[in-house]
Parts: sequence; structure tokens; C-alpha cells
Amino acid sequence: MDSNKGPGVQPNIDLEAFGLIAGEKAEVLGNGVHRPKVMLLFPPNWTPTMPHLALPTLAAYLRQSGVEVIQRDLNVEVFDEILSRRYLTGSLARLRRIQKESKAPAAPGHRQMARPERASPDRISWALEEGPRLAKQVERAKAGIRSSAFYDGPIGLELLSTLLDCLEIANLPFYPASLHFQGYDAAGPSDNSRFLLHGVADDQHNMFLDIYRRLLLPDIVRERPDVVGISIPSMAQLLPGLTAAYLVKEAGLDCHVTVGGPHVSMLRAQLPDAPAIFDLIDSAIVFDGEVPLLQLAKAVAAEESLADIPNLVYKDGNRILVNARKEPEKIANLPIPDFDGLPLDRYLAPELALPLLTARGCYFGKCAFCNVGYGEPESFSQLRAHQLADQMLELHEKYGVKHIFFSDEAVTPRNLRDLSKIMRQRPETMHWGGCVRFEKVISGQLLEDMQAGGCRMILFGLESASAAIIDHMIKGTQLPHMSRILKESSTAGIWNHTFFFFGFPGETIEDAQETVNFLYQHKPHIHSAAMGTFLMERDSPAHKYPESFGVKRVIEDPSKDLAIYFDFEVSAGMSEQMAEMVHDKFLESLPPKRYPQFYISDVYRFLYASHLSERHLPHPPWLVPEDGVVR
Repeated sequence: MDSNKGPGVQPNIDLEAFGLIAGEKAEVLGNGVHRPKVMLLFPPNWTPTMPHLALPTLAAYLRQSGVEVIQRDLNVEVFDEILSRRYLTGSLARLRRIQKESKAPAAPGHRQMARPERASPDRISWALEEGPRLAKQVERAKAGIRSSAFYDGPIGLELLSTLLDCLEIANLPFYPASLHFQGYDAAGPSDNSRFLLHGVADDQHNMFLDIYRRLLLPDIVRERPDVVGISIPSMAQLLPGLTAAYLVKEAGLDCHVTVGGPHVSMLRAQLPDAPAIFDLIDSAIVFDGEVPLLQLAKAVAAEESLADIPNLVYKDGNRILVNARKEPEKIANLPIPDFDGLPLDRYLAPELALPLLTARGCYFGKCAFCNVGYGEPESFSQLRAHQLADQMLELHEKYGVKHIFFSDEAVTPRNLRDLSKIMRQRPETMHWGGCVRFEKVISGQLLEDMQAGGCRMILFGLESASAAIIDHMIKGTQLPHMSRILKESSTAGIWNHTFFFFGFPGETIEDAQETVNFLYQHKPHIHSAAMGTFLMERDSPAHKYPESFGVKRVIEDPSKDLAIYFDFEVSAGMSEQMAEMVHDKFLESLPPKRYPQFYISDVYRFLYASHLSERHLPHPPWLVPEDGVVR
């Protein structure tokens, strides 16, 4: 069936130019059907300090079912490529051409054409002046970040500063697009399908085109997968992910391109109304993807219909079809994530950390600001503590990892209690951390047991310290327990990280001040924080039922046909603009950190907390000046 293989574009790729001829399809099984082969891609940008779970989870499920899987973390590959002397030398050459063109006068007798938007001359001059020195240092800086030198404050800061400067130089030729540790800013709106269709082919602003053509496309030609699966958990990854899809289609390669991940699930209703996106892809898998991707691989390999594959949105001729949903897969039915094939030595961290899930979904699942179920009835399933411990120890034995980061929405108190007891009795030293709710049952004794069982960092969803706003956002936490738990966790020797934001609908300046007061009242017990302003996210309760939360109007921009965030107007309280002002003023008031490199990602904070604990050193409070005294 032609729709299984894409739009049937004639190949315009010269295989001999790649120095190879396409390989054979995978081994033939019974009845002439060959063993399916899938190549999984994880595009930039995600913090390049630890693998994401998406590919290892899918790879494990497919491999246990006999599918050949190649998994590529393009995110870390791209960072590794960009942060190299060879690449930076090329960036500097491109900047010299840009500088020369910007100074060149218009040819006599020719109408002056508008020049493309470029980075400021000052930044280009800085790059050309400092670039040769930085290019010579970049490989040493990468190696240093991947070693214990990272933990040495002055040295680690110098190493990271070098990498950040090198990233800026690599970005300048593609201005205003910018790849950085915390995200990727495309040259246009990634929630606009017209921009995406242009941006995937825009050599002037899309840095991934050249990199993928050199590092990815020849491997797809060589491996000849039946399916190329691209995981897109976030909006920042949409353009980089679709760029890979575009190159496959541009080359006319004989494989089915599918996309999936949380961001795709959030856009499940919008994709059929943006059919041009299916010029880049053949299908999209929404929600959990293990069973649909397995069935898709088998169907494509056998050239069978896609009509019965659950959770699939796909192109059939000129139509976009949407298949029925399946019941969410229980986490206990899934194998342990398989990291084989990922470049575990190339992540930009001093020690290997690997992610795991203790559960799928959120056991609370009511917060008005969160779209954890993407608008569908919440489904929650969790592993038992002994299963978690077995997975942790298996990863330790297989990969030598000593740090496990639980990527859950929130680990249940039951698993915190039982896992701590199990890990205390194991001879292997393993450290772990993850998100925890401020539940009444989280006692001082439990926190001490958790620390003794290897817990080194907890990420708490504080959100607000105004009792009225906590109730309004249906957070389900109470200030007395929030206060007690922070103190008891800190006393137990656990690093406390908090999330909070300003501007939930109805929040006043006075409510925001209560949050600030709470933070300063607990400054000895808070070691780091992530702050922001409220985002109206698609399918969150606040988005689905705006009137219930004091939202007068949700503003939808017709040009943003793939939007997942929306502006809004409130009936009372701070506007979006006022919340941004409060956020910025608070940010300006924070005491500077002497060594900020320890705080720029969850993985760095986690590893730093473990490093300090192993050396019986105190955790520095977040809101206390470096030379200050905790009062």
C-alpha cells in the first residue's frame, strides 16, 4: 500500500556521493516478510546531560518483540558536533563571509536589495576575535565537563563558560535561531505550520540541515529502516525533528516516517487540520507508543494496511485518517528501558545519570495548571518498589551507573518508603532523586530513611505559598506540611529543589508576596529553585474550564495553528504582564552564585548534591549570599 511508504517522491540523493550503496533490508522471515527495522531519533533540544527515556522505552519494547532497532540521540550528537574545533572553525569562516557581505556596497546601477537579518556587528566582531582561542579550547572543555574537574568550582565554571561561548559562536551564523542548553529558539514561531514547512528547508537559519546531512542521512541510506520514528516531547524539538523528516522525504528514501511524543499528543486534534505537515511525515502516534509503533513496523514491513493500528494519525492518499485509541499501557507490562546503542560517554556531565519511571501518569492528577493527561481521563499505573530496585541494580550492573533520576510527575509516598528500605539493605551504593508532593504522610522519619536509602535530591512542586491560590489551583497541599517537610528534608541531608510560579489566574500582588515571604522564611532549607510565570497550556483544567478559574478570555491566534500555549485575560488579579514584572523583579533580587554551573540543569544539581553528600559537606542555601550567614 503506497501510503505505508510515503508520497513516492523520486530519490534525488546520490548514494555514491555518500561513499556507499544502500544496504539490504533486514533478514527475511517466513512467508517472504522481512524482520522489521526501526530507526528511532531524538532531536534537539533537550538538556544534553542525560538520555531522555523516550527512545530506550520504545527500543526495549520493540526489541523484545523481535524488531531490529537503531536508536540515535541526535540531541547529544548535535551538541557534540557543534562543540568541536572543526565545526567552530567552519562557523568562524561563515561569520567572516557574513561580515564581508555586510560591508560590501551595492553594485552600481543595481537596486539595493534588503539584506537578511544578521547578528549584531559587535557580536560578530567578538566571535571573530575570541573564536580562534575558544576553538582550540573546546575539546578540552568538553572533556573537563565529563570529568571530576566539573566539581571544582573555578575550573568547572571556566569549562562551562567556554562551552557556552562556543555555542554562541556556533549560533551566530544562523541568527536569530539559537541552540542552547535549556532549549532551541527557532527563527520563527514553531506553533505555525507555515513557518515549519519553510523552516525545515531554510539553510540560512536551520543549523540542523547541514549536520543531519553529514551525520544522519548517510546512516539512514545505509541501514534502510522500514520506519523512522522521531520523538518530539517539547515544542523546541518540533522544527529539529521535522527537519530530519524533511531530509528523508527530500532524498526519496523508501521508509515510513512517523512522529510521536507528548508534544504530538497535545496536537492530536490540530494535526488533521494542518495536512501540509503530512508532506513531511507519513503518520503520527499519539499517547503511549509502544504497541502502535510495533504494529506500524510490522505493517510497513509486510506492506499491509494501517487502518487497524491504534493511536495512529496517518496520510492515506489525499486523506488524513485518525484511528481509534487503545487503552493506556500499564507500566508493569513494559520491559526495563534499553539504553544500548546510545552514546553514554558523550553526555555533558561529570558522571553518568540515567532516568527511570516509577509510574505512568500522576497519582494526584488534579492541578489546574497541568495537562498531564493531555485532556484525556487520567490513567495511572506504577511499579512496585522491588521492581524499581531491580531495575536500578540491573542498570548499575549493565552500564556502571550510580545515579538514577526518576522522571515521574511525582513518586508516591508508598514507593518512597518501600524503595528506601530495600536500597538500604543493598550493598551497592546508588543515589537517586525525583519529584515528590508535599503530602502529610511525608514524615521526618521517612525522609531520614530516604536519605539513608540513597535519596540525594527532591524536587518539590511548591507553585505558590498563598493558601488561597493553592486552593484555587487545586494543588491539594497545605502550608504547614510544606513548611515542615522542607525543614525535615533539609535536616535529613537531602537537597531541596522547588518549583514555583507567579500569575495563576486570580493571584494578586499580595498573594505573590506571600510566596516570596515563605521562600525567605525557609531559606536555610531550600537549595535551588526553578521559577516562572503561569502558562495557559492546552488541555489543562484552566484551559478547558477557564471560567472556573477566573479567566475571562483565552486568546487564540489564528496564525498559530499548532499552538499549545495561549495568552489570556483574567477577571481579577494580576495580568500576564504584571506577573512577568513580579517574576523579573524577584529574579533581579536573587543573590548571585559564585559557581552557577551547578544550578543550570536538574542533572547538575543532582550530581552536585550527591558529590557534597559523599564528602559530608553542607548544601548551600539558594537565597543566602555565598559569604552570608543563615539566620
